[in-house]
Amino acid sequence: MRQTMLINGRITMRHVPPWQVLDLYANRVIPYWVACRDPWGISHVWVDEKDRIDVMTPINRYKWPVPIPKDANLDLIRIEMLNLGAKYAWLDVLCLQQKGGKGEDLRLEEWKLNMPTIGSVFKKARKVVCYFNGLGRPLHLTTDYFESNCCWFRHAWTLQEIAEDYIISGDCGDDIMEESVGRRFNKQLKSLHKWHSLALVSEMQHRVSTKPLDKVAGLAYLLRTDSIPIYNPHQSPADTWEVLMEALESDICLALLLYYHEPGDGRKCWRPSWEQAMRSKIMVPCSTVLPGRLDSTDDPDTDRYIGYRMEMAYLHGFKEVKMEAPPQQGELALKDAFPVPRTVKVMADHAFSIPDGFYTLLGNMGWYYYMHCLIVGRLRDDGKFEKLSVLRLVDDERVSLRELGFEEVHTFLC
Repeated sequence: MRQTMLINGRITMRHVPPWQVLDLYANRVIPYWVACRDPWGISHVWVDEKDRIDVMTPINRYKWPVPIPKDANLDLIRIEMLNLGAKYAWLDVLCLQQKGGKGEDLRLEEWKLNMPTIGSVFKKARKVVCYFNGLGRPLHLTTDYFESNCCWFRHAWTLQEIAEDYIISGDCGDDIMEESVGRRFNKQLKSLHKWHSLALVSEMQHRVSTKPLDKVAGLAYLLRTDSIPIYNPHQSPADTWEVLMEALESDICLALLLYYHEPGDGRKCWRPSWEQAMRSKIMVPCSTVLPGRLDSTDDPDTDRYIGYRMEMAYLHGFKEVKMEAPPQQGELALKDAFPVPRTVKVMADHAFSIPDGFYTLLGNMGWYYYMHCLIVGRLRDDGKFEKLSVLRLVDDERVSLRELGFEEVHTFLC
């Protein structure tokens, strides 16, 4: 059944059950269909390679060496999970084939499906037990923990292991860390559930991974796509990102159009390339419901925005890039919609030049709503809209699309 989920390099289901789970009573890895129930998830940060050892164990029938911290013990981890009340658990080093085993070709095939869908395992997990200092290690955080590459909050893969409520493993009491470290730790935990989908992309900028591809794979499940790109170690992160972008739902596509303030330099102009997504800040919408719609078309190189548009608006004030940090401020003169030209003040959260001149505008709010963002661009000779920038109105400007004379049309995007 699992192989039927792979079609044309994509995983066709978001919620993919794990291949194997750990039966804690029997101390053996068994097929998921034998357990036939969702396991507990065990989340942990991988320690540096110099601090790990590979152990052969009957738990996985000696199929591959299991990488664990040198001071960890699989038997003690099992006892802890049993004491917490778990019967089945999912632990990557035991349930997901690792390097160095007998069937390396099988591992690559398994990883195609299982690596991008780790998030599904933790989403459906009964409970999640987290080792913040490394698998099997007691919780002991120091002042330099949050800047370390061994920080759980900085790893690419742990971003999709976020759960509603964690069981913090190895917690030995209040004296395990300094008070300031404890406050920061608790603050980090509380912030995990407040991220918009676009904020997850920006969060990945600050995370570390063994391979650049892991960052794209770590986002795939989180972005709520209908299908997910397979984990292909031979494919570049940029190409995998483009496959992921083509599978996004309309609301996230619309958010990228409206809230990513630069023209894309990848396959499409209205959305960021992978390099841009990992370099530039993406504004986060204040609402999860965005008026308008962005759909694909029969032409794979063209998408369609259904929303409000105005042509021949004169923009000035962004020709010269000022030395001070963004936002930069300028003005839009809307001449054709009114007997007397209407001018509104706008700001740009970027520091690149936009020549003074006439532009086409796309508005992001409904007919009776006050406008917040404006997509600035030009209509090309082929009729497609080429995005140049995203501006926002200054705080004291409250104008609606009706007042500005916008019309709802279908705009094709390049």
